[in-house]
Amino acid sequence: MEIPELTLRRGSDAPPMTVRQRLIVILLLGANFMLSADFSILNVALPEVGRAVGLKVSDFPWVATSFALPAAGLSLLFGRLGDLYGLRRMFLIGLALLAASSLLGGIATEPVVLLAARVLQGVATAMTGPAALALLITVFADERQRARALGLNGALLSGGFTFGALVGGMLVDVLSWRWAFLINVPTAIIILAVTPFVISAAHSRNGVRLDIPGAVSGTLGLVAIVFGFTEQSAAALAVGATLLVLFFWIERRASAPLVAIEMLAWPSVRWGNVAVLTIFSMEAGLIYLVTIYLQEVLHLGPFATGLVFGVPGLASIVAGILAGRIVARRGARPVLLVALLVQGGFTAPLILLGSDPNSMWLLIPALFVGFFGHITAVVAATVAATSEVPETSKGLASGLMTTSQRVASTIGIPALAAVMAARANLLGGIHIALAADVLFTVIAVVLIAAGLKQRLPAATR
Repeated sequence: MEIPELTLRRGSDAPPMTVRQRLIVILLLGANFMLSADFSILNVALPEVGRAVGLKVSDFPWVATSFALPAAGLSLLFGRLGDLYGLRRMFLIGLALLAASSLLGGIATEPVVLLAARVLQGVATAMTGPAALALLITVFADERQRARALGLNGALLSGGFTFGALVGGMLVDVLSWRWAFLINVPTAIIILAVTPFVISAAHSRNGVRLDIPGAVSGTLGLVAIVFGFTEQSAAALAVGATLLVLFFWIERRASAPLVAIEMLAWPSVRWGNVAVLTIFSMEAGLIYLVTIYLQEVLHLGPFATGLVFGVPGLASIVAGILAGRIVARRGARPVLLVALLVQGGFTAPLILLGSDPNSMWLLIPALFVGFFGHITAVVAATVAATSEVPETSKGLASGLMTTSQRVASTIGIPALAAVMAARANLLGGIHIALAADVLFTVIAVVLIAAGLKQRLPAATR
C-alpha cells in the first residue's frame, strides 16, 4: 500500500497525513477497490458460471446488471440514510451484507439463487460505497489532501474493475468459479473487524428527510432502461425514460432531494459528469465484449482470459500513479479530452479482430494503451467534476459523480450487448458494438470540449 501514500503526497505542499489518516485512507480505498472489482469479477467466468447454474448465453448480461442495478439505483437513498443514522454504521452494515451475499453466491446451484446473491451484493455496494466516500471526504480538512484522495479513489474504482476481470479468471481456472464470490468473505470480515478501531462513529444528522418518490422513480427508471436494453424492448426503454424524466422533475422540487440537481448549473460539474458517464459505460461494455470475444470466439479459458486483461491492467497501475501529476501540470480539461480520445481511439482497432488467435497481437497493445487513457480520463474527470465548486458543495459534487459512475457501469454492458445481439453472427455483432463504442466516445468528446469552455453566469457563482 505504498503507492497510495506516495501518490497523495509527492509533489505537493499539502500537510503530511497523520498515521490515523493513512490507515483510514488504506481501509476506505481498499473497501472501494473491492466493491469495484465485484462489478467485473464474474465477467471472465460467465460461460463456466452459466453451465454450472443453467444460464443461457442471452442471459449472461444479467450477471453483471443484477449487481449494478441496485448498486446504482439505491446508492443515493442509502447515502441519505447514512447521513440519518451514521456513516460508519451504514458502512459496517453494508460490509456485513456483502459478506453474507457473497457466501450465498458461492454456494448457489440455480440461476435464481445466483442472481439473488448478485442483487444483494449490489445492495451492499449501494450501502457501503457512498458511506466510504463520505467518510473519506470528512477525514481531510485540507483541500489539497482531499483532492488527491478523491483522484486516487476514482482511479482505484476503475482499476478494481480491471483487477476483478484478471483475478476472476485466475480463481475460476485454478480453483472454481465459486471463489469469485467467496474471496469477498474474508476480505469483508477483516475490514469489519478493523474499522471500529480506526474510524470514529459519526454523529447522525437531525432533520434529514428521505426523498422516497425520488428513490422509487430513479430506481425503477434504471431498471426499466436496463431491462429494455437487455431484452430489446422499446416499451421498457420508453417507460424507463419517462420515469427518469419524472425523477429529475421530483429532484428539482424536493425539499431534500437525493441528487443535487442544482450542481449541474456549474459547467465543470455538468460536463465532468457527462465525461464520467462516457468513460465508465464504454469501458465496462468494452471489457464485456472482449471477454465474450476471447471465450466464445477464440475459445480461451478463464485463466488465459484473465492473463489477457492482466497485461493492460499494468497500464492502469502506471496511469494511476502518473495521472494526477499530468493533470496538475496540464490542467483537467485538455488531459480529459486527450485521454478520452485515447480510450476510444484504441478501441477502434479492435473492430478488425478476427477469429484467428493472431489477433492477440492487435488486441493486447490496443487494450494496454486504451486502459492507460481510461484511467487518466477517470482522474481528470474526477478533478473536473469537483474542483471548481465552492468548498461547501464539494461533498454534493462528489456524490453526484459517484452516482454517475454507478449508473454508467449499469447501462454500459446491456447497451453494447444489445447492439452486439443485433447481428446473428457473434463476431460481427462484437464488431458493430465496438464501432458503437468508438462513435459514442468521439461524439461525447466533441460535446465535452464545447461544454467545458462555458463559464458559470456571475449571478449564480
